[in-house]
Amino acid sequence: LVRIFRLCDMDGDGKLSDRELNEFQRKCFNTPLQQRELEGVKDIIKASLPNGVTDGSLNVDGFLYLHLLFIQRGRVETTWMVLRRFGYGDDLSLREDYLYPECNVPPDCCVELSPAGYAFLTEIFKRYDVDGDSAFCSQELDNIFSLSPGIPWKHSKFPESTVTNTAGNVTLEGWLAQWSMSTLLDYKTTLAYLAYFGFPGDVRDGISIIPRHSNSTSSLRRRKRGKLQRSVFLCYVVGATGSGKSSLIRAFAKKPFTSEYTPTARTTTTVNSVDIKGSEKYLVMQEFGPYDTSVLQSRRQLEYCDLLVMVYDSSNPKSFSYLANLRNNYSLDNLPAIFVATKSDLDYVEQRSDLPPDIYCRNLMLTAPLHISAANGQMANVFQRMGAITRNPQSATPALLLSQPNKWSTVRILGITALMGVGVFSTFAAYHAL
Repeated sequence: LVRIFRLCDMDGDGKLSDRELNEFQRKCFNTPLQQRELEGVKDIIKASLPNGVTDGSLNVDGFLYLHLLFIQRGRVETTWMVLRRFGYGDDLSLREDYLYPECNVPPDCCVELSPAGYAFLTEIFKRYDVDGDSAFCSQELDNIFSLSPGIPWKHSKFPESTVTNTAGNVTLEGWLAQWSMSTLLDYKTTLAYLAYFGFPGDVRDGISIIPRHSNSTSSLRRRKRGKLQRSVFLCYVVGATGSGKSSLIRAFAKKPFTSEYTPTARTTTTVNSVDIKGSEKYLVMQEFGPYDTSVLQSRRQLEYCDLLVMVYDSSNPKSFSYLANLRNNYSLDNLPAIFVATKSDLDYVEQRSDLPPDIYCRNLMLTAPLHISAANGQMANVFQRMGAITRNPQSATPALLLSQPNKWSTVRILGITALMGVGVFSTFAAYHAL
């Protein structure tokens, strides 16, 4: 009942105003109370429990006493009706069907927050941001998650996984980003927490089911008709040990650079938003540590990947060959990809691979690697580029690009023409030197 009181206390002032009390009445009994009836309820409570009403509003003690009166007067079913309306079963725990309602998600679809879901989580943030600094301190986080079994992302190093302010407190931007990631990766957790937080109505209204692959014909048709488009994308970050993957995803979450090297022992996930032509998109980046190969050989896991971020250390001559070997050993041409050369602040070295990185990318019809340095903050708009690819995956999918014979032939002809031009120029220069 204390939890129900907190859910009904919409402004978080520790009291139920007449409006909040009437909303509670409507939710539980489908009938609002007249003003004289509201005053009558408060008078009954004040008569036996004077401190149950504060400034003309029902506080938590008064709310509990009201239900005690129901029970004492043989109206136990009234209290049970309230409990059931808020999802409780006969064992006084939240029902499974309330937390996890049946939700059919086709294999070729993904789940995102709906506009109603984003609006509700924004409202919840503002309600529990007691000091009004637009960030959740640890006490405020504890307060909101006391409505539930606790923070569901401890395994993902939350709040390191999302955007925080300089004090390490989760901002509204980071709060929404974290829930966007949670919904994409584990929508059932989101459904449960929408229920814990008191989402009004069916919690399934807080999510949207959207076709996963935007390069499908049906998805392109939906885009032309202005139907729902995806706004959350999953990026796999792969590369050799020490190539700078962790620094890349830390920079994405606006975390400070650290020169101390700590090998990634397990999957690390980070989320943030990027602005693409005035539209906000969320990118979820996953680094797998020593498990790159196990992920890339799993067809099921590759189906979830929207962008393959291939990272190598431009100061390590052996770093790029790791990526080339991955592409030789696994079928990755059907995935949109981007190559990122890290540590551009260090001395550049020639990569010991069959082909230089630029030529290798050109043969895949991809743009040359983007050179970045997380140490000095020179990121070459790499995250905006990633966002642009998720918006138009055909532009960076080797299998699609290489299947366009005319375009590929044109590139080859231009390359041959360029080489012939160099030869003619050299001959002409030699002739005049005689």
